[in-house]
Amino acid sequence: MTRPDKPVLKRRALLGGTAAAGVGAVVSSGGSAAAADGGSRYGRPLDQAAIDAVALRIEGNLIALRGDLHDHPEAAKKDGVGEGEVATSRIVGHLLRAAGLEVRTHVGGLGVVGVLKGARPGRTVAYRADMDAVPPNGIIPAGAKPTKPAHVCGHDLHTTVGVGVAQTLAQLRHRLSGTVVFVFQPGEETLEGAAAMIKGGALKDAPEEIHALHCGPFPVGQFAVTPGSGLPGQDEATLTVNGPDALARAERLTEEIKGLATVAFPRTPADLEKMVADVQTPNGPLAKFVVVRANATPDAEKGRATISVSYRCWPEERYVEVREAIRRLAKPYGGVEVRFRENPFPAMVCPEKDALALRRHLRHVLGPDAVTVMHAAFPFNGEDFALFLKKIPGTYTFLGVRTPGTVITEGYPHYGDFDPDVRAIGVGVRAMAGWLAERARG
Repeated sequence: MTRPDKPVLKRRALLGGTAAAGVGAVVSSGGSAAAADGGSRYGRPLDQAAIDAVALRIEGNLIALRGDLHDHPEAAKKDGVGEGEVATSRIVGHLLRAAGLEVRTHVGGLGVVGVLKGARPGRTVAYRADMDAVPPNGIIPAGAKPTKPAHVCGHDLHTTVGVGVAQTLAQLRHRLSGTVVFVFQPGEETLEGAAAMIKGGALKDAPEEIHALHCGPFPVGQFAVTPGSGLPGQDEATLTVNGPDALARAERLTEEIKGLATVAFPRTPADLEKMVADVQTPNGPLAKFVVVRANATPDAEKGRATISVSYRCWPEERYVEVREAIRRLAKPYGGVEVRFRENPFPAMVCPEKDALALRRHLRHVLGPDAVTVMHAAFPFNGEDFALFLKKIPGTYTFLGVRTPGTVITEGYPHYGDFDPDVRAIGVGVRAMAGWLAERARG
C-alpha cells in the first residue's frame, strides 16, 4: 500500500486570514449535510457511518495540512528564547473559525481553544492536541547533530487529527449531542504548556473529561490504550560536592547514582522492539522501573563540583524511595549538599475504566485487531497531559504510525529518522470523532 500524495496547501492565505483552496474549503458544507437529513430539528442521530463519510472526504486536505506543519516546525519558547508556535496557532485558529467553532486564542500564551456546540443536548467533553516541534537538543540524531527544531514527535500529526475531528463533527453538528471543547496546546516538550493553558482558562467550559492521542511505534492505524498506566513524571536533584578533590568524588558519586537505574536507555532497534513488547506484557519487566541521567561538572574557582540528576520511576510513589537512596549514597562523601525540586513533575496515569471503555469502542468501530493494551509505561518519555488528568478524567492513547516493514526508529518519536505514516491521520480522525461524539452523548 502506498502513501497518499500530498495536496497543495495555501499557507499564505491561511496566515492572512483568507480561506484557502484545499484545507479551508472543506469546512463550509455543514448546511448541505443538514438539508440531506430532511431539515428536521436534529436530523438523524449521529452514527459512525456519517463520521466516516466526512472524514474520508477531507482526508486529502488534512494530509496537506500535516505536510505544511511538518515543513514549518515551531518549537515552544523556552527561557525567553525562540518565537513559539506563532504561525501554527494562527492556522489552527483560522481553521476552527472557518468550521464554525467558537474560538479563543492566546489561552495561556499561544494556546487555542475551539468550542463546538451540538444541536442535541448532552455532556461537555474535551480533546487536547499538542502543537510544538522538538528542539534540537531533544532529537536523537540519526546522523549529524540536529541544529534546528523538527516535528519528530508527531505533534504536527496530532494537530492535524485535532483539526480533522473538529471539522468532521462541525459538519455534523446538527446530529451531534452535547459540546466538544478542542484544546490545542503549545509547549508540551517543555512541560509548560498544559499548566499555562489550565491557568489561562482552557477548562472554563467545564468539560467532564478530556482525551488525547499521541503517535506511537505500533503498526499504522493500530491503537494502544493505557488503562491504569500512562507515562512517568520526572524528578530532579542537584548535589554539590566541596573540597580540593571535589570533581573526582563527584564523578564517583555520579556513577553510584546511575546505578539506581533498573532500565538502560535503548541503543539499538532491537532494544526498542523489546521495549515495545515489554510495555504490552502484563506484570512484565517494566511493571516497575527507575531510569536515571546524571552528570558531574566542575567549578574549580569555587573548589566544588555539581552533580545534576534527572530521573523517572514507576509507579509514581517510588519517588520517595529514590530520593532517600540518593541521600543515602551521598552521605559517605561528607558534606554533600543535596537539593531536590519542590515536587516531582507528576506521572500521567489514565483511569482504567475510561481506557477500557475506549478499547470497547475502538474494537466495535475498527475491529478487534485494531487495539492493543499497554500494561506498562514507556520509561523514557513524559507528558504534561498529566496536569489535565489531575483535573478531570480521560484517556491518553497511542496511535500507531509505523509503516509495515520499516525500522522501528521511523515510528518511534524523537528519533531523527522518525517518519510517521500519514494514513494514520484518517484513522485517528474517524476513531476520535466517533469516540467524542459517543462520550458527549452520554
